[in-house]
Amino acid sequence: MAAATGTWQPQEEGFKEICGLLEQQMSPTSDKSQIWQQLQHYSHFPDFNNYLAFIFARAQGKSIDIRQAAGLLLKNNLRSAFKNMPPANQQYIKSELLPSLGAADRHLRSTAGTIISVLVQIDGVAGWPELLQALVSSLDSTDINHVEGAMDALSKICEDVPQLLDSDISGLSERPITVFLPRFLQLFQSPHASLRKLSLSSVNQYIMLMPKVLHLSMDKYLQGLFLLANDPAPEVRKLVCSAFVQLIEVRPAILEPHLRNVLEYILQVNKDPDEEVALEACEFWSAYCDAQLPPENLREFLPRLIPVLLSNMVYADDDESLLEAEEDGSLPDRDQDIKPRFHSSRFHGDEDGEDDDEDIVNVWNLRKCSAAALDILSNVFGDDILPALMPVIQAKLSTTNDEGWKEREAAVLVLGAIAEGCINGLFPHLPEIVSFLIPLLDDKFPLIRSISCWTLSRFSKYIVQGTDHQEGREQFNKILMGLLRRVLDDNKRVQEAACSAFATLEEEAAEELAPCLEIILQHLMCAFGKYQRRNLRIVYDAIGTLADAVGGELNQPKYLEILMPPLIGKWQLLPNSDKDLFPLLECFTSIAQALGTGFAQFAQPVFQRCITIIQSQLLAKVDPVSAGLQYDREFIVCSLDLLSGLVEGLGSGVESLVSQNNLRDLLLQCCLDDAPDVRQSAFALLGDLARVCPVHLRPRLVEFLDAATKQLNTSKLKETISVANNACWAIGELAIKVQKEIAPVVLAVVSCLVSILQHAEGLNKSLIENSAITLGRLAWVCPELVSPHMEHFLQPWCFALSMIRDDIEKEDAFRGLCAMVKANPSGALNSLVFMCKAIASWHEIRSEDLRNEICLVLQGYKQMLKDGAWEQFMSALEPSVKDKLSKYQV
Repeated sequence: MAAATGTWQPQEEGFKEICGLLEQQMSPTSDKSQIWQQLQHYSHFPDFNNYLAFIFARAQGKSIDIRQAAGLLLKNNLRSAFKNMPPANQQYIKSELLPSLGAADRHLRSTAGTIISVLVQIDGVAGWPELLQALVSSLDSTDINHVEGAMDALSKICEDVPQLLDSDISGLSERPITVFLPRFLQLFQSPHASLRKLSLSSVNQYIMLMPKVLHLSMDKYLQGLFLLANDPAPEVRKLVCSAFVQLIEVRPAILEPHLRNVLEYILQVNKDPDEEVALEACEFWSAYCDAQLPPENLREFLPRLIPVLLSNMVYADDDESLLEAEEDGSLPDRDQDIKPRFHSSRFHGDEDGEDDDEDIVNVWNLRKCSAAALDILSNVFGDDILPALMPVIQAKLSTTNDEGWKEREAAVLVLGAIAEGCINGLFPHLPEIVSFLIPLLDDKFPLIRSISCWTLSRFSKYIVQGTDHQEGREQFNKILMGLLRRVLDDNKRVQEAACSAFATLEEEAAEELAPCLEIILQHLMCAFGKYQRRNLRIVYDAIGTLADAVGGELNQPKYLEILMPPLIGKWQLLPNSDKDLFPLLECFTSIAQALGTGFAQFAQPVFQRCITIIQSQLLAKVDPVSAGLQYDREFIVCSLDLLSGLVEGLGSGVESLVSQNNLRDLLLQCCLDDAPDVRQSAFALLGDLARVCPVHLRPRLVEFLDAATKQLNTSKLKETISVANNACWAIGELAIKVQKEIAPVVLAVVSCLVSILQHAEGLNKSLIENSAITLGRLAWVCPELVSPHMEHFLQPWCFALSMIRDDIEKEDAFRGLCAMVKANPSGALNSLVFMCKAIASWHEIRSEDLRNEICLVLQGYKQMLKDGAWEQFMSALEPSVKDKLSKYQV
């Protein structure tokens, strides 16, 4: 296809120079940065991308590698440059790409497909009618290269922007997908595996969107899936499994008539010789259970399914864990061994999310997927799966020879996987199971030692429950000592598993650990001296979890002498820019909270260093050169959280530290930061400081309050809900300390809080509770400002108050309610029912004066509603509410 006359033509000189650069770039000895600079220089010429398109599409005399390099560079450039190109250049590039879809070389076809997909992402399909036409005629071509080139481009478009093909386009009578989908389905029968794969993967992308044409062709699609079910190409079988997994997740009704056949098929390919196919099939079982479909359909398959899952849980000979397991614990870690870690900012209130068990090593494979499937099945079927399981577990565990170690290891993994779901059936046998597992902690095979740690940790809740009798206590001590021995294992993998298992046991055991504190600390601090960098983080976590679990018990000189010197030694060794500080800062946060005032002797250098780190990071943000380091906001977040821990632990004892530095100004800067996690931790610290030394915040009080109010008045509330939550709580804490000084912001804050309470659906529980409490605190300190507006918000506010558990914060909120009613009694008349329900939500009000105030409020309304109106009102209340109100003598 020759370029039309009058279109752009390359100059020989420019063509040669760019080809020369691309050649150099591919040479292993070239100076990459210099070539990159030259290419950057060329990219300022308006027709540089035309040259790349020309080289890619037409430079017949050049090697495929150079043409492909030109295409990939073109693709990268288009992402940033296409929108601002002259239309003639845009048109030229598009016209050169289309013929390349049918190029004889597969690499060129594939690169053309990639560039076309990027252009479609940038510019849509409406402005490129020739593209759709070219794709349709290529799909209908008898030349396999054209069909494959078009299919390659379409599969990429379907993967990246499927919705674009399923939308109305002006000038077209139907949506593009309506034209393409029947052709995709036709290609399921192609003799070429590449076309079967590309067409099936393209249709699978539409299961979620379910365009009308797919809905109408569903029978044909399902027939196609069954036709391809035993395809000789493993990548096609994998896509068939993937289709069934997606269908069962989002359109289970479609599979229901064919469910028996699908289950038979998935069971069969769960044993596929290709591990990727088997893995995709194995995902089906969890997806089925998650979709909450009737478990009965699966029940009859369990006796055949369970042995398949068990055999897939045995380590494959090429599993990389087998190599890692041989690694010597005394070898230093390489940087690439250390996974990135994420600190979650401090949050005031109940977190809605739950932590998932972190897997020991985060590579998803057939073994882990099978264990996850078994875990879910055990939660659905409970003890019913034990008859099919136990004989196999017992047989695997009874092999004692070295060759059978992988079978034994898998059996221990199975016990851990079913620990939750089958606990009722296992519970009577728990002492025997644990007695069996404890010796395996000392097995000669490291992977048996590590899996035994994990499995024991899965039973830790029940092991701790048993400590109220002698045998259970002895067993608990054996497990404790067994895990501590493994914490000091020479193998890194076992160290990691033992520390994680120990942290789980600590969370469950809490104060039960107090009698063993000395020996626990000795082992953990010994590990601290022995471990390499990666596993050190897990020791920090175990120490922090221990501090959270035993609290003030830790505050004894004999324990602090074991615990603190090594930690302080490490603290002094690490420079302020070293990321290994993060887990240490987190660990200190837990220790400061646990020790309370006992931390005072260590507090000054820790406090000062946090200030220094925040200061240097704030400088690095604007001027990394003079700061001498690269900005990383996680240092700020961890330091703010440790300061919060110190404030919480030391209480008013922190006052002397706060008064000696510029924390107030740094904190205000952090409250105004553009990163939500920095603001979240900053407002948590603001609230903590408000409780113990508000006097140091006073000079900039108005600015703090403005910053906090801004967090509540945002269109992006749902995206920054944790920031709003902490800001809201901090305003309430400030209000009760500074009293009338809060008056200038009261109405602005109240209007935000009312808006949150009126649109509570979709917001998290903690923000609703904190909003209700802060509203009450503002009403308590400034009733004359808040009460004139009370009738607008009393109903949703009282509803939120009735959901809060009894505590001191709820008391403050009700003081606000009483103060408002005193100031404006008629304002609550229309919402009296809601107010009474909120009062009835108390189990017990500890504060006598609040009880008396509520009593006066109710009696005031009883006097106000004359001529039987009060009795009538009371008779309409629910009996449980009426019953609760009777203690107020009304």
